[in-house]
Amino acid sequence: MKKNRKQYLGEVLSNKMEKTIVVQINDLKLHPLYKKAVRVNKKVKSHDHKNECGVGDIVRIEECRPLSKDKRYRLVEIVDKNK
Repeated sequence: MKKNRKQYLGEVLSNKMEKTIVVQINDLKLHPLYKKAVRVNKKVKSHDHKNECGVGDIVRIEECRPLSKDKRYRLVEIVDKNK
C-alpha cells in the first residue's frame, strides 16, 4: 500500500453494478469569502472486487489508478455493516 494515497469514509448508496459501488463522501469545507463551514457531498464510484458491500454500509475507500471511465477509487474495508 502506498502512503501518499488519500483515504475517505463514506456511505454506500448503490451496489447494483457488477464489482462497483457508489459511495457518498460527506465533507466540511470553509467558504473562501465568508469563512463559514459548508457541507459538501460528493458521489464517487469505487471498485468492490468481492461484491461484499450493501446499501447503507460505511466504508473506507482510497484513491487508485483509473480502473474504468468513472472508477478512480478502491474499497479498503467495510467499517460498519448495515443490517
